[in-house]
Amino acid sequence: MTNLYFVRHAHSIYTPDELNRPLSERGFIDAAQVTNLLEKEEINMVVSSPYKRAVQTVEGIAKYINRNIEIIDGLKERTLTKDPAADFTFAITKVWEDFSFSWKGGESNLVAQKRGVDATYDILERYKDENVVIGTHGNLMVLIMNFFDNQYDFSFWKNLDMPDIYKLTFDGKALINVERLWERN
Repeated sequence: MTNLYFVRHAHSIYTPDELNRPLSERGFIDAAQVTNLLEKEEINMVVSSPYKRAVQTVEGIAKYINRNIEIIDGLKERTLTKDPAADFTFAITKVWEDFSFSWKGGESNLVAQKRGVDATYDILERYKDENVVIGTHGNLMVLIMNFFDNQYDFSFWKNLDMPDIYKLTFDGKALINVERLWERN
């Protein structure tokens, strides 16, 4: 069995610079708790989105197991729009209602999901029978989970915590179990 620990990044300080947006003070406190939870899981490898907030959320577990974080571009957050959406709630609802719809300069759910699933399949092949932490983002994480089981939908995404941790157990490329590990202190 291969266990993938999808870690939605901790709280970050909003800036329009998606790539370099850092964790907030609360985010760093929560990232330490992410590390504490994952230390019990016999982790073999840590991979992450290139976005700073995702890397910062999982760097503690990477240090703990003395491994460098492998950056995987396919794990970056979905691009919703080219320019910031005037009404984020409306914009995100629309793409979840119609998986093929995309806003100008953005990715549809289908396009973002394919990118995330391709990255997931690559991780499953390269790290077969290992425990891999994946630093990523809420929307992309749920799109990946939705591909394997459609109960993980827009409503599920809206109820995620920040950070959040889901352990997905695979037999080959078949998802056989999902377990939430995150618990806020």
